[in-house]
Amino acid sequence: MRVDAVFRGRITTWDPARPQARALAVHGGRVVAFDDEAEALARDAAATEDFGTATLLPGFHDAHCHTTAFGVALADVDLSTPPVTTMEQLYAAVAERAAVTPAGEWVTGSGYDQNKLGGRHPERRRLDEAAGGHPVWLSHTSGHMCVVNTAALQRIGAAVDAPVEGGRVARDAGGQPTGLLEEQAQRLVQDLVLPRSLEAIEAAIGRAHERYLAEGLTSVCDAGVAGGWIGQSPIELAAYQRARESGRLRVRTTVMLASDALVPIAGHADDRVDAALGLPGGIRTGLGDEWLRIGPVKVFSDGSLIGRTCWMDHGFADDPANTGYPQADPERLRAVIVGAHRGGWQVATHAIGDAAVSFVLDCYEEALDGAPRPDHRHRIEHCGITTPASLRRLARLGVVPVPQGRFVGEIGDGMARAVGADRVADTYRLRSFVDAGIPLPGSSDRPVVDGRPLLGIRDMARRATESGAPFAPEEALTVEEALRAYSLGSAAAERSEHQRGALRLGQLGDFVVLADDPRRVPVDDVADVPVMATVVGGVVAHDAR
Repeated sequence: MRVDAVFRGRITTWDPARPQARALAVHGGRVVAFDDEAEALARDAAATEDFGTATLLPGFHDAHCHTTAFGVALADVDLSTPPVTTMEQLYAAVAERAAVTPAGEWVTGSGYDQNKLGGRHPERRRLDEAAGGHPVWLSHTSGHMCVVNTAALQRIGAAVDAPVEGGRVARDAGGQPTGLLEEQAQRLVQDLVLPRSLEAIEAAIGRAHERYLAEGLTSVCDAGVAGGWIGQSPIELAAYQRARESGRLRVRTTVMLASDALVPIAGHADDRVDAALGLPGGIRTGLGDEWLRIGPVKVFSDGSLIGRTCWMDHGFADDPANTGYPQADPERLRAVIVGAHRGGWQVATHAIGDAAVSFVLDCYEEALDGAPRPDHRHRIEHCGITTPASLRRLARLGVVPVPQGRFVGEIGDGMARAVGADRVADTYRLRSFVDAGIPLPGSSDRPVVDGRPLLGIRDMARRATESGAPFAPEEALTVEEALRAYSLGSAAAERSEHQRGALRLGQLGDFVVLADDPRRVPVDDVADVPVMATVVGGVVAHDAR
């Protein structure tokens, strides 16, 4: 057999039957041989690559990121910290972009975090001064709120004074809008700018995938498209199909469809899906192939921890009267979750506050009691504040938590101020999930934080904030456990472990080549290990040698 490629290096497979190898052969995108068998095939292989003493690991897999939002943000004014460390620098960055923006067009920025800017959001009138008449739309790093200026509010018009379910238009002491729009209130400005064109979304996917490959990512899950305040267009999935056809889709992708994009369906009485939700025709989780597939339905139950909008049992430590709020009427959320389950969907519900996590577990338990389904793998995205009682229920119900270890390193100081010292132990758990026997994926929620997998792996093992403060260090993992989470764990979270997550015969030939073994360097140095190459389906998709 003439194989497509043979690769040599120090190979870790995550396969207990063959944990290490020195060579592997790939044909038709899949692993077909190891070691001596692979070397025998090398003589006639279409290509060979010898990576010497470099470390080859199964490709990184981000189980929760926002590809289109990240790709769009790459063209925005970068307001993250760094480079922006003061509010004056933020206004200056807006003014610089406004000066080169055609009259009447929007100035958009993303990534600001009030926790790193003195605890304040940008002020509407200061944005007016900086923007020179342009409408301004600045997205918070969490994605759960934004700030607009007066020109933008004028375009919104009377709608800014209407009640918003699951959101809030912040107002000053005189009752005037400050420009801060929380959660579902963001639709007021999104409706003026969105939907984006399919070409714009496709280009954003291409920009994001170039970055992903440079970081060793071979698979990702885009956690919410085509609906709600998180989607870029009602036909966003078509942009992914276009990207696949044009070659811009270079990283294997699972997409979650926002629950807003689903419609009620009714099938035959024997099917027991009369209360189900689905796309027209009853499409559900699993449709697609190894390059592009439909994953879970995405439901939002609450908001952001650093934005103080997530749904809490008790007030925030630095805002005791504030317990956050659900994103919609709880009974309607319950109906969506239960209905999606009955329709055969894997359900992935965003829940950060402890009240939200408990509520979502109630919904999953009700759904499973009414329509049992083995190995459902429903998920709780973020699972930010998990009480001991909720931890036990996660394990009992077989629900997969999808926390972001990277949050501790980049926004952990703000999270600690929000929850207080006595709740940090419950916040963004890792070790507790592993010890409870719960599969743990690796993910970033990019563009909320810098999503480089090796940064996330470092922070999963280090559990220290940007300021150096420890953040529940008892929840730390070993570097090897974190590496496995970013491959095996993420594949299991989206039901694709039969294809990816490990290097086994018949599975996808996706791997990352690292200049050093992250398990053999100091934890603080893990993020600095160079990515030499990224291989997808036996093809070198990124080469930094």
